[in-house]
Amino acid sequence: MSKNPIITLTSDLGLSDFYVAAVKGAILKILPTAQIIDICHDVPKFNTLHAAYNIRNAFKQFPDGTVHIISVNSIEDEQTAHVALRKYNQFFIGADTGIFSLVFDEPADEIIQLSANEKKTSIFPLLESFIEPACNLATGKKLSSLGRKIDGFRKMLMPAPTINAHLIVGSIIYQDSFGNLITNIRRKHFEEIGKGLPFTIDLRSSRNSLHTIHKSYKDVGEGDPVAIFNYSGYLEIALNQASAVRLLGLKINDSIRIEFHAD
Repeated sequence: MSKNPIITLTSDLGLSDFYVAAVKGAILKILPTAQIIDICHDVPKFNTLHAAYNIRNAFKQFPDGTVHIISVNSIEDEQTAHVALRKYNQFFIGADTGIFSLVFDEPADEIIQLSANEKKTSIFPLLESFIEPACNLATGKKLSSLGRKIDGFRKMLMPAPTINAHLIVGSIIYQDSFGNLITNIRRKHFEEIGKGLPFTIDLRSSRNSLHTIHKSYKDVGEGDPVAIFNYSGYLEIALNQASAVRLLGLKINDSIRIEFHAD
């Protein structure tokens, strides 16, 4: 156990209300030495995919033993249990909505359903249901002591691109605060299908078609569109020092078409 255990928070609570501060205060009341790291609180309300994208790309940078609390669409009911799991020597707590299947490509190493407490309500699960088990894990308690073992987490399918011989049709799954657009097309899809052939990335108009994958936003002129494979290995459409969302007219769920030219 670390002298300064790390607990991260991801939620759709925003920062304009008292909610996040109350959660942090509750953690520090139980565990004054905790390091509390905000991953994201600006998740669009109830947007599981957005939350999963942030967690998936952040947790790998944290040390072993980190406890990640995820509170998006996290009210417990008959279909949705509160769970805690261990994966990659870290711990994750949240509602079993299917979000964990979007965070991980493999099953959890261990997963339990958190023990119910009749005194808890269903109004503020991040504060009322997740803080205590998170602090217990951060202080070295075994996962198995916090509830009953279950077989695995619920599955939710990540939108997948359609792939043919010389064509990939993907979609935009995320937009960041810069207005950059992340697609569900991975580098491996591009390389396996493209095999070095010339290509066209169709952004819904020939004027905005792209024919090159760049390494940096600044490989193009200011305000020009650029395609890169981002830190996470996903195809990203951006503008150098401008917002692709605003200026290209693209949004989440819009299609991105890549055609490879054999001749």
